[in-house]
Amino acid sequence: MSKRMLVLMRHGQSQGNLDNVFTGWLDLPLTEVGRLQAMRMGQTLKEKGIAFDAAFSSALGRAEETCRLVLQRTGKPGVSPVAAAALNERDYGELTGMDKDEARHRWGADMVAVWRRSYDVAPPGGESLRDTLARALPFFTSAVLPGILMGNTTLVVAHGNSLRALTMTFEGLTEDEVEDREIGTGEAAIYAFTPDGRAMLSERLYPDNDKAPGNHSVG
Repeated sequence: MSKRMLVLMRHGQSQGNLDNVFTGWLDLPLTEVGRLQAMRMGQTLKEKGIAFDAAFSSALGRAEETCRLVLQRTGKPGVSPVAAAALNERDYGELTGMDKDEARHRWGADMVAVWRRSYDVAPPGGESLRDTLARALPFFTSAVLPGILMGNTTLVVAHGNSLRALTMTFEGLTEDEVEDREIGTGEAAIYAFTPDGRAMLSERLYPDNDKAPGNHSVG
């Protein structure tokens, strides 16, 4: 496998995923299912012969813990996560902490669907996917990509929307195509990078228990 490798991973199932709420910037912990997802993905990556030279996570605990659990199995000696708020989940504004069914009742299912899936429409007081990309991509370009291009095998653990934003760029997705992109909890994608910085998707990896409740909810 290419030495210029990036593994993008969504954190394991969180309490917010399980409770069906818009988590956003709420710092809710992993569930036991989420911890198992992280450990299993770490084992899967180890079995593929992947050992990380560098690791980054969002500044939210569910991503940091997932990253540490994966590194316990795949990190080279001395590697610890660098936490960055630029990789945080999108800010859901007034929806933060609200049950998703309650939000649909209050604002209507169609409007909530637009807020959740569209590229450039933000929920009240929150961020759109475009806003999330505007902070995540510059951080990736300045802090993560240089090490990859030097040959580092790198892990980035973040969230459904910050990862949707990055994969939109890596895979050249249109604004319409990114609406349909789902990244479940505990899922990972392996990218190989060319010397000039272009990303090529190599493989998607899924946790053994990817059908657990809440695993595919974004936010």
